[in-house]
Amino acid sequence: MSALPPLREVIARHGLSASKALGQNFLFDEQLLDRIAAIPGSLKGESVLEVGPGPGGLTRALLRAGAKVTAIEMDRRCLPALAEVEAAFPGQLTVIEGDAMKIAPASLFDGPYHIVANLPYNVGTALFTGWLSGEEWPPQWRSLTLMFQEEVARRIVAEEDTSAYGRLAVLAQWRAKAKLAMKVHRSAFTPPPKVMSAIVHVVPGDAPEGVSMRKLERITEAAFGQRRKMLRQSLKGVPGALEALESLGIDPQRRAETLSVAEFVTIARALS
Repeated sequence: MSALPPLREVIARHGLSASKALGQNFLFDEQLLDRIAAIPGSLKGESVLEVGPGPGGLTRALLRAGAKVTAIEMDRRCLPALAEVEAAFPGQLTVIEGDAMKIAPASLFDGPYHIVANLPYNVGTALFTGWLSGEEWPPQWRSLTLMFQEEVARRIVAEEDTSAYGRLAVLAQWRAKAKLAMKVHRSAFTPPPKVMSAIVHVVPGDAPEGVSMRKLERITEAAFGQRRKMLRQSLKGVPGALEALESLGIDPQRRAETLSVAEFVTIARALS
């Protein structure tokens, strides 16, 4: 590993600025970045996917931790800076220019991998739900360590009967364990975003038997799409849903946010 200049110097030399259109905000604090890279546990020799590395702040931390990193970056302005990181860590970093929304992570790895990313705000939730989807479980990824706006992070780890609880919490928790690992103050970023950020850590758990992911997605989409309405109204467009509520003894006058993750799973199982 050869010495790399400070990230601020690299950004100035390449004339980089955070793109609002791409949801970019840069982190420079190496100690903070090393703490983020430590959240999944030891990454020495592990394969890691990073989305939206930008000029490579978190990338450096992951490489210092001994990870073998595949980074997807669609902003070609950042590629020269990432090339410098690649040269400083021979054989450890592969940079792919492209849109992470159009690239299946499993196509990039032969074996298990971790995903660690300061996700662009504008596509973070879509990427996250995509990684949680699919009928096959456990997934190829071993863990997700992802930075979101704090509001989104709290929705992922929320418990039922709270204002933050919704579809995102059910999809994240029904066959995985999600926790809020770290808060990151807005002042840590350049430029500072208007909102606070937080890091969520997710590891796969046991999938309940006899439950279709598609059914669960359909039920939660309908239930929380009209969350102010009673289930008898919000679920009436889902074939068999109201009959399932009756057979399971779930009061159709309840609202979606009062149902636990386990109750949504039982409804999905009844429809699967």
